[in-house]
Amino acid sequence: MRITAARVIVTCPGRNFVTLKIETDQGLTGIGDATLNGREKAVVAYLEDHVIPCLIGQAADQIEHIWQYLYRGAYWRRGPVTMRAIAAVDVALWDIKAKAAGMPLYQLLGGRSRDRVMVYGHANGADIAETVDAVGRYIDMGYKAIRAQSGIPGIKDAYGVGRGTLHYEPADAALPSETTWDTAKALAHVPQLFEALRATYGFDHHLLHDAHHRYTPQEAASLARRLEDFRLFWLEDLTPAENQAAFRLIRQHSTTPLAVGEIFNTIWDAKQLIEEQLIDYIRTTVVGAGGITHLRRIADLASLYQIRTGCHGATDLSPVTMGAALHFDTWVPNFGIQEYMRHTPETDAVFPHDYHFEDGFLHVGDTPGHGVTIDETLAARYPYQPAFLPVAMLEDGTMWNW
Repeated sequence: MRITAARVIVTCPGRNFVTLKIETDQGLTGIGDATLNGREKAVVAYLEDHVIPCLIGQAADQIEHIWQYLYRGAYWRRGPVTMRAIAAVDVALWDIKAKAAGMPLYQLLGGRSRDRVMVYGHANGADIAETVDAVGRYIDMGYKAIRAQSGIPGIKDAYGVGRGTLHYEPADAALPSETTWDTAKALAHVPQLFEALRATYGFDHHLLHDAHHRYTPQEAASLARRLEDFRLFWLEDLTPAENQAAFRLIRQHSTTPLAVGEIFNTIWDAKQLIEEQLIDYIRTTVVGAGGITHLRRIADLASLYQIRTGCHGATDLSPVTMGAALHFDTWVPNFGIQEYMRHTPETDAVFPHDYHFEDGFLHVGDTPGHGVTIDETLAARYPYQPAFLPVAMLEDGTMWNW
């Protein structure tokens, strides 16, 4: 079975998505997600100019060879553009291979490790009271795990506080909007949020919080320690992880579980964190880390150190990645949790899928392949719209981590 054609489909049903569709001489097709939030067209050009010409004529069932060809053959390895392009090819080829076998994708990975996948949703509010109410709504919907973010007095547009209850998209303008940050105010406020949440709902539900790389290692250690009594499921992205050893300081001062990795591209980004057991959950995702082929390697390394997966699942990935991730989650032995930020009805219509939510869990379908398709006619009605992620600045104008 040979690859005869491949093309990129860009659509914006509320936000931009980049999809690669691969066709074969046996009539089977597969799709993969290549979305890079705020930098989508960089991946489009990489695919169209540098990847697709190399795919034509290749054996579609040689997934490992093609992965190595695109990774090693480029010489300039890694990086978000390269790895998202590779991910799109990889997922599309797994989709084709599973369709050829007449099986859902998880069967090709080795079969089920679980029947359903626990997910967490995003609850946020302008202040603590609104966030407490939002968490209650997620509990009423059946969620067992909820990420909680609150506006912080004195901080403009605090991270994670969106403009909707179920759907929000941070990439919000044709040029980057500006937000502000003040670490001292956040350190004083965040523990109050979780004190209120535990006082209201007790300890029957998992609570998570995303720090979005805002703290220095010392500040991160302080926050993690202050939150210990509230027994968080995890604290996410406490400090930038380019320096993986920075997590040693946090680990030395707190037992709060730590999660990181949604912006990682390869196993090398997490190697020290995993081998030194500096984290509890690895958040690398299918679209970010070169597809299922490479994510399996990261998960296998993590399993040696009793570190579990917690794959990124915000709306900056399409239902194609969510479908592939759920097949991965259903198989992977060291699964922890899956982020589930719901797409808009318009997005769901463009990307029909067979997974569904029920009582706090996502259930993967048994359609051959990864169970997600694209309605190209409908997709064409939503042309690309330039949209940047915001930037964050300290009150004195210093650029900070968004």
